[in-house]
Amino acid sequence: MRIGFLFNHDQIHQIAHSLPIAMALAKGGFDGEIIVATTNDRLAAEVERLAGEWIGSGIAHVRLSLPPRSARIADLLGNFIPAGKLLFYRDNLDFFRSLDMLVVAEKTSLLLKTRYGLNDLVMIHTRHGAGDRAIGFDGASARFDHVLCSGEKIRRRLIVEAGVDPDTISIVGYPKFDMVRQAGRTHHFTRERPVVLYNPHVSPHLSSWYRHGRAVLDQFVRHTDRELIFAPHVMLFERPFVLTIDRLSVNRAGTIENRYLHGDNIHFDLGSRASTDMSYTMAADIYLGDASSQVYEYLLRPRPCIFLDSHRTDWRGDPNFAHWRMGEVIGDPAELGAALDRAEDLHVRQYRAVQEAMFADSFDLDGRPSSERAAEVIAALAERRAARRDPASTGRAA
Repeated sequence: MRIGFLFNHDQIHQIAHSLPIAMALAKGGFDGEIIVATTNDRLAAEVERLAGEWIGSGIAHVRLSLPPRSARIADLLGNFIPAGKLLFYRDNLDFFRSLDMLVVAEKTSLLLKTRYGLNDLVMIHTRHGAGDRAIGFDGASARFDHVLCSGEKIRRRLIVEAGVDPDTISIVGYPKFDMVRQAGRTHHFTRERPVVLYNPHVSPHLSSWYRHGRAVLDQFVRHTDRELIFAPHVMLFERPFVLTIDRLSVNRAGTIENRYLHGDNIHFDLGSRASTDMSYTMAADIYLGDASSQVYEYLLRPRPCIFLDSHRTDWRGDPNFAHWRMGEVIGDPAELGAALDRAEDLHVRQYRAVQEAMFADSFDLDGRPSSERAAEVIAALAERRAARRDPASTGRAA
């Protein structure tokens, strides 16, 4: 039995959602091959850093590549669309055909079934977040053979909105939490001042950055009594243009002007490892955001939240903005100073109980490592697949 874990993205933010499962399979003595496949140097380095000694022992690491012609196409179109990401499937079909099961955190890999006919390949979706956006619950989810999800909220919406068969869903918790550094990374900050995390989304039709982001930074330039971590979605500044397909939109993130770089109370991180490993969500005292699912990771420890609605959203009662119930929603950066001043009081009086209830609905954490729970599900699926192929193999997953 050959189980592959694929990481095919420009950035590293999806790795922690499924690599811990591969490691748990290896630690549990899975009687089969575990192969982690990466498609660029950035992903390869992060996988090898996190998996450590398991690479080359319980886990094989395969680096997929593009032939020269495809590489040229990817370079030509890469500033606008993820051409390389799509070409990797077509140009590595022999590798994917060699697998019995493929575990992925994203949905573009469904091309292996829908376009390239690998219908015998069992595909398992781990998802990569526990947020509320509708794109996480579209019909593509139902095309996977099995979906691993973090909690009852996700399961409920997958069934109702995406039409996923309940028998193909397993609630396993949140493997990324298994990798959290207990204290978070706080060495960037004096801790003499409250720390605010500004975490705008990448999508132009959802993000506060394009219309209001610089006004947010101006607030902290003028008022240095708080420190700011500006750590947006890691794809916001990855390409010159941001193009989204869930609602067709395009915009430019632009540049960070020099005037924001001179003070001592603003820390910029446009996509380092710390933007993906919960260092900042664990370090902050107040979360300022819009549509990012990272707010749910931040609520591993409930704290004040403020949401900046730059699009005059009719959000009340909309499940795609359910997280806006967990803090004050403002519509203009001019309101930010006052909102920051009252954030702690409102949190205690109004929002903490809401946060705790919504966190519990989003994450089923039962004390066991989530990655182990997920690995148990995958091992059981592998055993059933092996038994269907060879009834004599029941009881082993090789």
